[in-house]
Amino acid sequence: MKKTEWPIRWDLLVRYRLIEAVALWEGRLTTNHICYSFGIGRQQASKDINTYLRELAPGNLEYDRHLKGYVPASNFKPVVTRGEISEYQELVASQQQLSSVFASLEVRLPGSHSVSSPGRVIDPATMRAVVSAIRGGRQLRASYVSLSRPEAAHSLLEPHTMVCAGNQWHVRAWCDANREFRDFAISRLRSVPELLRQKVRHGVPQDDDWNRKVTLEVAPDQRLSPPQQLIIANDYNMQQGKLTVTSRAALAPYVLAQLGITINTQHPDPLVQQLELINPDSLGFGSKREQALKTIAACG
Repeated sequence: MKKTEWPIRWDLLVRYRLIEAVALWEGRLTTNHICYSFGIGRQQASKDINTYLRELAPGNLEYDRHLKGYVPASNFKPVVTRGEISEYQELVASQQQLSSVFASLEVRLPGSHSVSSPGRVIDPATMRAVVSAIRGGRQLRASYVSLSRPEAAHSLLEPHTMVCAGNQWHVRAWCDANREFRDFAISRLRSVPELLRQKVRHGVPQDDDWNRKVTLEVAPDQRLSPPQQLIIANDYNMQQGKLTVTSRAALAPYVLAQLGITINTQHPDPLVQQLELINPDSLGFGSKREQALKTIAACG
């Protein structure tokens, strides 16, 4: 391995990190990933990949002619990342929030510090299987555990979207065993799911709660004093004492969980609770209300 001078130029380091994170967690890297993320040409993107392999991590990636992209080698070892799912999460978030030119730039103000908490551990091979199933519209045979059912349950899943909520990754999928769409924490998939050849029969068009939008009205906990409520209202720039949040019905439980809101119970201390949902009927889960409440509880 050629000795590399450190630190690497910042713009190159960011591109190398994308190369490593995409290859590890998605299982397939192409020059398009780099071109679209940084607004550079295919020739420069190809040069970045070759330089990464030549100077930083020889043998880390292999070119797969069938997939027409680079895949992680069996002896893959992270060099410019830690190989943690949180790094892929940051990459996805930055791609959504910033322009293509500045995607993945980690800008911090002088004297600032970002607080992070441990994320749930996910096996890269499991993540790659889920990504491949979604991209290819294919079924997964998976084994799953939950707090309500600690023993592993086997089912045929038809995934359509990955969702990152806080430090948790979920996959939205049709569950053949339960005959409905459900959310599955990827960290609770036991063993690597088997990617099947069969195409999915239930996808986004059939997922009613995914396609339905709900409007959540959030207000300061009414148990707080008026001055305390005003402080909370100012924190969220509430208009007329409430905050309006639009969400997919399927994702509403995660939005509420991140705001510290529960539906059927309240924290005994309003200084901890701080916020409450003032239009719970807006969730509109109907007969699925109990399942929604279980989802909210599982988000904690």
